[in-house]
Amino acid sequence: MEDNLMWRLTGFADEAAPEPADQIALLQRLGLSHVELRSAWFTKVLDLDSTQLANLQAQFQDGGISLSMLGTDLGKIPIQADFGPHLDRTKRAMEVADQFGTDRIRTFSFFLPPGEDPAQFRHQVLDRLSAMVEIAGDANKTLMHENEKEIYGDVPSRVTELAEALDPRHFELIFDPANYVQCGVSPMDAYPLARTTYIHIKDARADDHSVVPAGEGDGQIPQLLEALDRDGYDGFFSIEPHLGDFDAFGGLCGPELWEKAFRSFVELLGDRPWA
Repeated sequence: MEDNLMWRLTGFADEAAPEPADQIALLQRLGLSHVELRSAWFTKVLDLDSTQLANLQAQFQDGGISLSMLGTDLGKIPIQADFGPHLDRTKRAMEVADQFGTDRIRTFSFFLPPGEDPAQFRHQVLDRLSAMVEIAGDANKTLMHENEKEIYGDVPSRVTELAEALDPRHFELIFDPANYVQCGVSPMDAYPLARTTYIHIKDARADDHSVVPAGEGDGQIPQLLEALDRDGYDGFFSIEPHLGDFDAFGGLCGPELWEKAFRSFVELLGDRPWA
């Protein structure tokens, strides 16, 4: 790693606890100053009302916690779903991101009907994402696409296709090794991808697709770290444990398993500096 680079750690603290105060206490205890904000009080961030958002913002500010990204569910709807309300939700995401001082907004590329050829949905996916990227551009924000399983951009070829087709100023990529494993893809076969600027840290086993702490599965995270080190990566690593019962908010694993996921990754970092 270049001497002037320091990797930054963040994470989905809502998997540790629904209460912001408990999320903040965990982050502080582990020495983290950033959060990928997805939900609070069992409510998705874009569904929080103005009073809740102001409360949450004040708690983060008082606790010295900044956002690495707004962890929205944009694009995490069926491709056949009515798109009008989703454009409104995209506009709301820009407002909430402004309020919390982040320009990164997590995004997906729409769930496809099981068994259907993804190619037949290419133009519809690109049309929808283009409209969302235009909204992000007008707000000077960046949509960060996660390679979630069962969406259009779930395998490297289609992720790369999206990156090549959409405005690079406002569309970048999250690299999630566990999601690739669950799609039957070797993560290092997916690396490098154009405009990967943010890494989700969770691991998975190829045989049963179960999520495990970093280094215990087939996510090739040590090899990924070596490649990122070699290539001068200068971005965030976001702890996403998914070690608890899975629900709409991820996997509510509690603080103990969250800390286990965190320490498993820090152990893989070795003597690499992080903040």
